[in-house]
Amino acid sequence: MPGAGTALRGPGPSLSCNAGHPAMSKRPALPAVVDALPSTVPFVGPEAQQRASGRVFRARIGANESSFGPSPRVIERMQRIAGDMWMYCDPDNHDLKLAAAAHHGVSPDNIVVGEGIDGLLGLLARMYVEAGTPVVTSLGAYPTFNFHVVGFGGRVVAVPYAHDREDIDGLLSVVRRENAPMVYLSNPDNPTGSWWEAADVERFAAALPATTMLVLDEAYGETAPAGTLPPIDVSRKNVLRLRTFSKAYGLAGLRCGYAVGDAELIRAFEKIRTHYGVNRMAQAAGLAALADQDYLAAAVGRIAAARARIAAIAQANGLSPLPSATNFVAIDCGRDGAFALKVMQALIARDVFVRKPMAPGLDRCIRVSAGPDAELDILAAEMPGALADARGN
Repeated sequence: MPGAGTALRGPGPSLSCNAGHPAMSKRPALPAVVDALPSTVPFVGPEAQQRASGRVFRARIGANESSFGPSPRVIERMQRIAGDMWMYCDPDNHDLKLAAAAHHGVSPDNIVVGEGIDGLLGLLARMYVEAGTPVVTSLGAYPTFNFHVVGFGGRVVAVPYAHDREDIDGLLSVVRRENAPMVYLSNPDNPTGSWWEAADVERFAAALPATTMLVLDEAYGETAPAGTLPPIDVSRKNVLRLRTFSKAYGLAGLRCGYAVGDAELIRAFEKIRTHYGVNRMAQAAGLAALADQDYLAAAVGRIAAARARIAAIAQANGLSPLPSATNFVAIDCGRDGAFALKVMQALIARDVFVRKPMAPGLDRCIRVSAGPDAELDILAAEMPGALADARGN
């Protein structure tokens, strides 16, 4: 080996481009699973839409963020430690694990911290999915889960919604039929905002085969009515509960969440997780957010008021809001998916960012996130014109 500063002599290999060389026409082959995937992503972000239009959204009420923001204590903590970002994070997420464990009355061995629920879903897919593995979810449910499942070669088996909420009896039937090792249920649900009572969720979990992992996504748990979330029971070996700081806590930009489950299951995450994946700022912010439950209660109240305002705006324009336990409202536009798409596009053209479900049956709706009065004032002002455009008036 040459020493430091020693030049390699002779012609040697070159990394410069040589289009005439036979090897230049080849490239490393992708695995068959990845090569077969479509070049799509689950979401087109508002930033991409702004770049395309050359304009900035006046009302950003489409991504289910909390534009009410995080606790002032969280902001103060983040500002105070900004200069510490030259250090790597704690790869054990120690303090945040302890705080989350205390919050739920469980052992730290029952907690794994990850890069938001999206990151944890990717790890779960890696743990349970191989080529051809059947995985059960609802048709139109959170698309990032499907994205990870198919990314590992799994086969998504989707059950249609029933009466605008996930069909837990249908999910159970398909799990048994497919002998599926994993089933996804969000409660409260995205994209409809619906929810099941805790007793129904417990009945569903108890009826599942012991060999089927229930991925219970409770991203919107903090905004749900009392009686929606079952008590935490880490003795269930086939139930994993997912929580996030992205919604009611107002920290979507930091990508931090955690899962609660059986200690042996949680230990399996250690085999595959990115140990430096949750950055130092996110860990500190999550810790401060958990410590300020008074602010969380106030934010949940503001979200509920915004939901009521969105519902009133929909009704004032002859539309039907669906009941919601989340930080958004799905609005039935009264016709088919093509019409709802026109409504969404007309709002976007007016610089009001909203989204819509795309699955059959749900695609008649648009989805509007809770936001401050100033942004909902813009929605109220622009909705009549957007509907007129969609109707061709």
